[in-house]
Amino acid sequence: MFNLHHRFPVAFWGTSAIFTFFALFTLLLGCGDGKVTENTIVLNGSGATFPSPVYSSWSYLFSELSDGRVQVNYQGLGSGAGVNQVREGTVDFAGTDAPLSETELEADGLVQFPMLAGGIVVIVNLPGVKDGELKLSCDVLADIYRGKIQRWNDARIAKDNPGITLPALKIVPVYRADSSGTSFLFTQFLSSVSDVWKTEIGTGKSVKFPVGIGGQKNPGVCNNVSRILGGIGYTEYTYAKEGRLTCVALQNAKGKFIVPSPESFALAMTEPENENAYPVTGVTYLVFRKSLTEPKRGVLREYIHWCFTDGAEMATKLHYTPLNLEIAENIY
Repeated sequence: MFNLHHRFPVAFWGTSAIFTFFALFTLLLGCGDGKVTENTIVLNGSGATFPSPVYSSWSYLFSELSDGRVQVNYQGLGSGAGVNQVREGTVDFAGTDAPLSETELEADGLVQFPMLAGGIVVIVNLPGVKDGELKLSCDVLADIYRGKIQRWNDARIAKDNPGITLPALKIVPVYRADSSGTSFLFTQFLSSVSDVWKTEIGTGKSVKFPVGIGGQKNPGVCNNVSRILGGIGYTEYTYAKEGRLTCVALQNAKGKFIVPSPESFALAMTEPENENAYPVTGVTYLVFRKSLTEPKRGVLREYIHWCFTDGAEMATKLHYTPLNLEIAENIY
């Protein structure tokens, strides 16, 4: 079995832009151009919304380039839902940001494959605060999501932001209501920087957040933050970037406050000890069944290889970090 679970560090668009993007691809995939025939090999995937923008792009482009030979579909339902569907055999592959353990893979007859990396960013809705301007330390972020810091003008937030006039707005934390790999990565980070968080709440695709409101998938979190003054949430960087949402500069292990960017994400993957590395980055994985038979098995292998080669430029344009091509040469 090929599994790179232990080889990669696990550390990481709003609104109208999100809906425009997905509406476009739904239309294109639904209508097609008449090339799909009864001989077309169809691969269906579902799962993580973290990579959904790039998976939707890849699936459409790869299908178009096959000239009717292949149709790849991907539906962003959340990591937990995707893994359940691939286990049940209702889809051919799944996306997950929370890697399955060796025991889980063996028990369900699954193969796990790393696809690309990206960043989990913290977004806020604060009047007058510019993108990347607000600084949050690790302990402050954990205590906001624990409900211990309840107002934006709290002294602990103000201490790191002397140049910003912070409003006395109530802080409204927003979290993922569904089973989510994004939540796994975010809570894993909080557990790594806060012993209290680790003990009281822990890490998982679904945890019991002490305060706040839930949102369905990454778009749901972005929508809630964008409509609630004083809102704070976490999401994959592409959703924040394309939705023009305000991101926070997060403190990393070196004590520096890092503005999220593809460059700081890439440093976290290649040089995690670099003082300019962003602190919450992670790898997203593709999972499929060992029992997947030809011709689908061969087409999936071809699709993955294409994603790592021709698809890498698209991943970069959508603010993700492509992984080394050598990985694709070892497809199970």
